[in-house]
Amino acid sequence: MNFDIFNGDADGICALIQLRLAQPLDAKLITGIKRDIQLLDKLRVSSGDRLTVLDVSLQKNCARVNEFLSQGAHIFYVDHHQSGDIPSHPHLHTIIDTDSATCTSLLVNRYLNGKYPLWAITAAFGDNLNPSAEQLAATLQLSRTELESLENLGIYINYNGYGSCIEDLHFAPDKLYLEMAGYPSPFDFIHNNHGIFSQLKQGYEEDMASAQRIAPEYQSDAVAVYVLPDTIWARRVNGVFGNFLANLNPNRAHAVITHNAGNDYQVGVRAPLANKIGADELCSAFPSGGGRKAAAGINHLPDDKLTLFIEKFEDFYS
Repeated sequence: MNFDIFNGDADGICALIQLRLAQPLDAKLITGIKRDIQLLDKLRVSSGDRLTVLDVSLQKNCARVNEFLSQGAHIFYVDHHQSGDIPSHPHLHTIIDTDSATCTSLLVNRYLNGKYPLWAITAAFGDNLNPSAEQLAATLQLSRTELESLENLGIYINYNGYGSCIEDLHFAPDKLYLEMAGYPSPFDFIHNNHGIFSQLKQGYEEDMASAQRIAPEYQSDAVAVYVLPDTIWARRVNGVFGNFLANLNPNRAHAVITHNAGNDYQVGVRAPLANKIGADELCSAFPSGGGRKAAAGINHLPDDKLTLFIEKFEDFYS
């Protein structure tokens, strides 16, 4: 059996779109909300099964990778998050690059020799890698209007991936992928599925307007911390609001904190765009934390640890 395992954000979805346009394959889809990263826990494999894993940390899934390899599975793994020690096995093929200027879709674009670059540009915008997106777009001579369309689509797909459960999202990530997967160009998707694009646009704009009315819980020259209310819109906007703040104040690190159902917090951290380092290191110091240098998070921060997090956040970036 074939399995396609991918992060439910713009990067994971656009990476798989590129791969399956170039290499069509009948595969079972395994995905989830943006923060559902231990996706390999959701499947059982047999000898000869083939797994494609996109945009989820190898470090967080390494035990399952080793288990599945020992059972005779073949794994193709592409990612830009923390990897830890990469297993050496003849059935494991990895493309892993943790550089803060790249993402999984850009790595897939390179792997495919630039076959579907418009989808890679869309994903890079979704991951707030605007300079990387614009650099690739410059090779295609896109108009400013076309570039803005790709940027908006990337942001909206990424926005759709955030929430505490699938029910928080406008579209389940596997369903959204299937709506987009048949289009060689994201412009064709926008034109032919304008209803989906419009729903994501409206949701994004409404939720962002609500977020921008929230004052920071803590702010200094080095960092700003926003605690959003315990609402569905706040959980949906967590990631894109962090990107918005990072773009607005590129010399400051930002943390956007939302409430989990278990009476604890979910934390999204954005390193300063002017110095995109350390978000993964900071968040990994807390249980359930991880990510990449420029953007990372903590899935479950106990409510009595919020003050400690703010102190460590300030110390780290000041």
